[in-house]
Amino acid sequence: MMKKPPSVIAIDGPAAAGKTTLAKQLAAHLGYLYFDTGVLYRAITLAAVRQGLDLADADAVTLLARALTIDVLPADDSRGYRVFVDGEDVTNQIRTAEIDEAVSIPSAYAGVRTAMIEQQRRIAERGHVVMVGRDIGTVVIPGADLKLYLEASVEERARRRWQESQAEGRSDTLQDILDAMRRRDELDTKRAVAPLKPAEDAVRIDTTGLTLAEVLAYSLRIVDEAGCSEEADEQIASSPKE
Repeated sequence: MMKKPPSVIAIDGPAAAGKTTLAKQLAAHLGYLYFDTGVLYRAITLAAVRQGLDLADADAVTLLARALTIDVLPADDSRGYRVFVDGEDVTNQIRTAEIDEAVSIPSAYAGVRTAMIEQQRRIAERGHVVMVGRDIGTVVIPGADLKLYLEASVEERARRRWQESQAEGRSDTLQDILDAMRRRDELDTKRAVAPLKPAEDAVRIDTTGLTLAEVLAYSLRIVDEAGCSEEADEQIASSPKE
């Protein structure tokens, strides 16, 4: 009997646990939208810069975030998605060095985060999406059909980031990256708003020592087990509502 895969898949976890790579691979395998929720914060930052807003003005940036319509749609390229702000394709513009340096400011505002969560949920409601972030399964879409939480030892995650740094020709030391990652973990897990943690019903996957292919194969088995048959899906849809 044919099974339908989960329509909305949430992937969370700490930095360098393998979330982004897995999300891209799952989305490609399923023919779903790969949705890195961080692009929404880049989009609002771009819009604020274009309008000449003072990024330190939380009220002004929040009002702008509430007024904009940001969308993410599938695309047949290396990224797998296109980002639109009020109908304009800004996929390339949100990846400049200027936005890299500025995005952390708007993303820290509670009002902006609330506005972006509403947009993320609107996109998720269309289904056939793999969403990746740090609070997707706990805050953004707690009703996701399947929640995965990737984790790995901090030493393993720091080693991965150090290898990326070396490949890009940067001079960061492994110890520097390890220290920074420990500080980031501390901030993420103990912040007052939406602390990093697995949802109670998330499937936890420890990627320490696993190859990308092994993580994907294991995750695909989880996706298959979480699916429901076409017949069961029809019964659910036609069942009487209380």
